[in-house]
Amino acid sequence: MAESSRDTAEGAGWGAAERGAYRRLMPERVEKLSWLDPRTLWAARNGVLASWFGDPTGRTRQRWVARRAAAGAPADKVIRRDDPDRFSFLVIGDTGEGDDPQYAVVPGLLRAGGDTRFAVLASDVIYPVGAADDYGTKFFRPYQDYQAPIYAIPGNHDWYEDLGGFMRVFCDDTPPLDPEPAPRPLTRGWLRALLWHRPRPDDGRRLAQARALRSAPAQRAVQPGPYWAIDAGPVRIVGIDTGLLGTVDAEQGAWLREVSRGPRPKILVTGSPLYVDGEHHPCAIEGGGTVDDLVRDPAHHYVAAIGGDIHNYQRYPVDVAGRTVQYVVAGGGGAFMHATHTIPRVSVGGVTEADFRCYPLRGDSLAFYSGLYGRRLRLRRFFTLTEAEATAVIAERLGIGPTRAQAAGAARVTRRVRLVAGLLGTGRRPERQKRFRLPVRKIYTQLFSPGSATYSPPFFKCFLRLDVAPDAVRLRCFAATGNRAQETDPPVEDEVTIPLG
Repeated sequence: MAESSRDTAEGAGWGAAERGAYRRLMPERVEKLSWLDPRTLWAARNGVLASWFGDPTGRTRQRWVARRAAAGAPADKVIRRDDPDRFSFLVIGDTGEGDDPQYAVVPGLLRAGGDTRFAVLASDVIYPVGAADDYGTKFFRPYQDYQAPIYAIPGNHDWYEDLGGFMRVFCDDTPPLDPEPAPRPLTRGWLRALLWHRPRPDDGRRLAQARALRSAPAQRAVQPGPYWAIDAGPVRIVGIDTGLLGTVDAEQGAWLREVSRGPRPKILVTGSPLYVDGEHHPCAIEGGGTVDDLVRDPAHHYVAAIGGDIHNYQRYPVDVAGRTVQYVVAGGGGAFMHATHTIPRVSVGGVTEADFRCYPLRGDSLAFYSGLYGRRLRLRRFFTLTEAEATAVIAERLGIGPTRAQAAGAARVTRRVRLVAGLLGTGRRPERQKRFRLPVRKIYTQLFSPGSATYSPPFFKCFLRLDVAPDAVRLRCFAATGNRAQETDPPVEDEVTIPLG
């Protein structure tokens, strides 16, 4: 088995590694997306507008679903496949920036997952606003050699143009929705409509040409709407759409309650993870209750809940009334890396550091960001931490042992190392967080991290492979660093077997 980041620094992609061949898959000209560009932030303004003036996505979603039903989509929104009792599928989250980190995932994905029956994209298929003409380089081209269907649930970015591009690609819904009646002047709805970002009138003119890249019959997948269920072998996979603000409307909530019933083991896929960064986010359903209430109900037989939106990998094995539900964050499929070193010492839902898993490791995350901001601020000698220094200061601040065995005692934690770790929002033990109330972590995660795209390995990307059998599901997280070693033999960063009984 290939060395992973838990084994060696080289397994994490550090050192003088040979760059992978993924660039051969990319177009000659790649538009590099910057979240520090005011034009990008302005185009992606609908999430802020929805939080200020009211979220219209529930009504818009209901209109899309009604139109799909009128076109003949099944009323229960269940995709019934003919997979055997033993089969495999992929989950890839937050893919579509269309640059080096997204394409770097593809060679390892094809090597470790080319034999799978289908794939599921979990959140944010296309950045920055889900435009239809971005699907060519950010969906059809990177996955043209994956010879199986791809299903998807939208993330908040796919909603920034009212889900039009997503519905055209995944639901064969070409015409745009008719405009809603104009709201009364000088109301919150009127202000929202006045400022709302909408697609260009000619958006989608290149879509037919892009579709040709994934036009084989074996690659075809048409889903009944932005939320759905898949009956595959012994399991039911339930995909929900959490819209712009990470919530579920009443109509979708009623469907979710219905489709969750019965003894068949279930896996939830959602755009908003239920456990993330050491916190519990149960996901509200309009009208009452939460998504996690349904996952925890023993009558529904959920064994795992996988969410995108956060661009890394995390796993929380939560004991729910004597059974373990695996709560997973799987958003490392291509977008810029969200830091893991900002996650405080984990103690949530009965899960402790001994049970928690993440990728990249916190020390690798800290070393990655220290190098990134050392370059940006032209303070390389001060800011840049070696991976050994970063691992050592993480162990000190969180009160945990070094994750890589050979890292123990490998570096001295100096005042400079501690200062850099603090400036970059490194997590602490819970009792020390209460003592130090400076909002460093919040400022870091909201201001600095969103612009942190990089185009040099290691990228610390990942994808999931789930191997289903009648009695269990084996979930593995595979790494993609952008280096040749991890490209030709993708390392397993985490593995767990989930009983279905």
